[in-house]
Amino acid sequence: MIRRLVSTMGRFNKRGAKNKFGNRPNSGYRDDWKPIVRENEKFESYYKNQGLIPEEEWEDFKATCQKNLPLTFRITGSKKHAEEIKSLFVNEHLPLLSSIKVEGMEFEAPKPFPWYPNELGFQIDLPKAVVRKYSAFAKTQRFLVVETEVGNISRQEAVSMIPPLVLDVEPHHAVLDLCAAPGSKTIQLVEALQSQDDIQQPTGFVMANDADYKRSHMLVHQVKRLNSPNFIVVNHDAQFFPKLKLSPDAKEFVKFDRILCDVPCTGDGTMRKNIDVWDKWGTGNALGLHQVQLNILNRGLQLLKKGGRLVYSTCSMNPIENEAIVAAALRKWGDQIRTVNCDDRLPGLVRRPGVSQWTVLGKDMQPREVGAEDVAETCFPPSEEEAAKFNLSNCMRIYPHLQNTGGFFVTVFEKPAEAEDSKKRGAEDVDDDEEVSKKQKTTAPLAPETYVEDIPMETVEKSTPVVEESKKKKEKLPRDANEEPFVFLPPSHKELVKCWDFYGIADEFPKDCTLVRNATGEPLRTIYFVAPIIKNILVNNESKLKVVYSGTKLFVSQKTDHNQDACPWRIQNESLSVIKKHLSSKRQFSCNQEIFLVFLQETFPNFSILKQKDLDSEFLDKIKDVSEGCCFINVIRNENDESLFLPLWRGKNNLNLMVSKQETFEYLYRIYGIETTKKDAAKDKPKVTAPLAQSTFGEGEATVEETETTETTETPAGESSEATN
Repeated sequence: MIRRLVSTMGRFNKRGAKNKFGNRPNSGYRDDWKPIVRENEKFESYYKNQGLIPEEEWEDFKATCQKNLPLTFRITGSKKHAEEIKSLFVNEHLPLLSSIKVEGMEFEAPKPFPWYPNELGFQIDLPKAVVRKYSAFAKTQRFLVVETEVGNISRQEAVSMIPPLVLDVEPHHAVLDLCAAPGSKTIQLVEALQSQDDIQQPTGFVMANDADYKRSHMLVHQVKRLNSPNFIVVNHDAQFFPKLKLSPDAKEFVKFDRILCDVPCTGDGTMRKNIDVWDKWGTGNALGLHQVQLNILNRGLQLLKKGGRLVYSTCSMNPIENEAIVAAALRKWGDQIRTVNCDDRLPGLVRRPGVSQWTVLGKDMQPREVGAEDVAETCFPPSEEEAAKFNLSNCMRIYPHLQNTGGFFVTVFEKPAEAEDSKKRGAEDVDDDEEVSKKQKTTAPLAPETYVEDIPMETVEKSTPVVEESKKKKEKLPRDANEEPFVFLPPSHKELVKCWDFYGIADEFPKDCTLVRNATGEPLRTIYFVAPIIKNILVNNESKLKVVYSGTKLFVSQKTDHNQDACPWRIQNESLSVIKKHLSSKRQFSCNQEIFLVFLQETFPNFSILKQKDLDSEFLDKIKDVSEGCCFINVIRNENDESLFLPLWRGKNNLNLMVSKQETFEYLYRIYGIETTKKDAAKDKPKVTAPLAQSTFGEGEATVEETETTETTETPAGESSEATN
C-alpha cells in the first residue's frame, strides 16, 4: 500500500514538483503540453444523475464551474482598525474599479458580501490574473499586497470563510483545527479568539494541526503574522489525534469547546481554481477518501466537550463525502450529537439544504447496492426512518452558480450538555493512547486501496502522509523552520531580570511563560512568550505532542555599545499588544503625526535635525531625559482612528522606529497616502554633509554613525527564527 501510494504521488506530480524547473531547456520544453479542457463527461453524468442541481439551473451551474474565480478578500483586526482599512478601500479603490471593461468584457464593480459580518468581506469579479496583468489595477493590486503582508487583509475564497463564522469561537474557548493547512480558516479562528484583545487577552487557545509535516510548517507563515501567544501548530494524523492533559495530575483529558474538521476531500468544488480536477475527476476519488473523512470526524467528536460545537466541511459537492459522512456519524453517536440548523445565520448567503437521497456509483460508474464488496456500507443513503431523525436538511450546500463562488459543504454539530456518556450507550470511544496507537498501525490511511490511483495529487498531499519520520526531516522546509526544543526560562534568570527592571514590567504579567528555542536553553538572540494555557500544553504533553510552532517574539538581543547601563534586550513589536498594559509609563511617549512621518521615512533621524524642524518639541523635550534603549510611542490620531503604540529606539544622538519594511509601507499609505513599490527601500538614511550646531541635547555634533543600524530595525515578517539567526 505504501509503495503503491508513493508511486501514485509521483505520477500525479509529473507536471509539478518532480520536474527540475531550474534545469529545463530554453526551448522545446513540453512541446506536447495541452491546456486542460474544462469538460468531464463522468462529472456531468454523475451530478445530473444525483439531481442536486435543478434541470433548469444546470447550464448556469456548468458555465460557472468553467469560469475562473473572482478575487475575494476580507478585512481583519479590531473594530476601529478594520473600519479604517475598509474606509480606505471603499473611498480610494472602489471608484477605480467601477464600470470595468477588460478585453471587451464588462465586469461588475466590487461589492461586499451581504452575508459577511459588518460588510468586511469583498468580492472583485475579476480573476487574480487579470488584476495582476493590467496597469489600471496596479494601485489596487499594490494595496492588496501590502495590506495582506501585514495581516490587515486576508485573501481567501469566499466559501472558505463560512465554516469559522458558524463555529462561533469566543476568547475563552479551547479550539482545535484538525486539518488546518494552508491556514486561511485557521487565521479566522485566531482572529475570533483575539477579538477582544484590546480589552483583555484571551484565556483560550487555537491548536492548528496538519498531518503533512511540510504543510504544517507552511501553515506557520499564514498565521504567525497575527502575533498570537495563544496559538500552537502541531503535526499529527487527524484520525488519531492524541489526548492531552493540562497538568501532570489531571484526571481528565482536554476536551475542546470548538473543533473544525475541514477534511481532505476530492475538491470538485474548487475546479474553478484547481483546473486539474476537471481532468482527474472520477467516482473512485470520493469512495477512496470516504473512510478517512469519517475517521477524522469521529475523532473530532470524541475530542469535543459536552456543550461544544464542531463544524464538518469539505470543498466537494459529492454526497459520498458529505451527507454520507454526516449520516454515518449520527448513526454511530445517536443522541450524543445533533446537527444545527443555520438558516438564521449569515443572512444573505444563498445556500441549499442537505439531501437524504443519492445514488452510489462504483469506480466503473455503475450503480451499487448496499452490500457491494467494493463500496463501504456508510456510503449509502439513510433509511426513511433514519432520514426523518437525522435532519440532513440542516447541512448547507453552496453551489458555484448561486453567488459566483466555489462549491462547498458545511454541517454544524453540537454535543448537548445533557448527552449520555458514550460508555453507557456502548458507543465506541478511544480511551487510551495505546488503543490509538494500535488503530494507527492497523487502519489504512486511504481505503479502499483500489481507488488510490484516482485521487488528485493535491488531495493525496492533504490526506494522511505515509512517509517515514526520517524522510520527513529531509524535506525542504521554510527557511525559518525551527526544530529546536521549547525551553522555558525561570523568571529570575539574570537576562529576564534586566528586562523586568528596565521596562518596569508589572508582576501581573505571566513572567514564567518566556522560553527559548535552542539546544543550549539559554537566551542568545530571542526570547519568546506564550500564553499560560499554551505553556501548560507544552510542558505536560512534551512526550506525545509533535509541536511545530508556538510563541511570539518578546525580547530580541540588541547591541548597546554606547551605554552599558542600557537593557541589552528590546521588546519586539509583535508582542506589544500582550505586554503593553504591564509596562511602566516611564518609557512611553506621545508624538504627533508630523514627526511620525519622519520616523517612517528616515533611518536614525538626528535629535538636532528633528529639533530644527520643530515637528514636535514637547515629545523631543520629554524623550531627551530618557536613557538609551527601547522606548514606545503613542501616535496621536483622530478619535475614530486606530491607536498606534509602537517601539522606538532611543540612540545616543538619534531615534529609530522599529517596525518592519512592510509595516512601514502600510503606514505611509494608510495615514499619509504615500504610495510605494515593492522595489522601494523602507527608509532613507539621513545625509549630513557638514557638522551641525551644538546639539540642543548637549550631546555634541550631530552624526549618523550609530552602531545599531541592523539590529534596531524591526525583524521583517517571515525572517528566520533563532535557529538561523
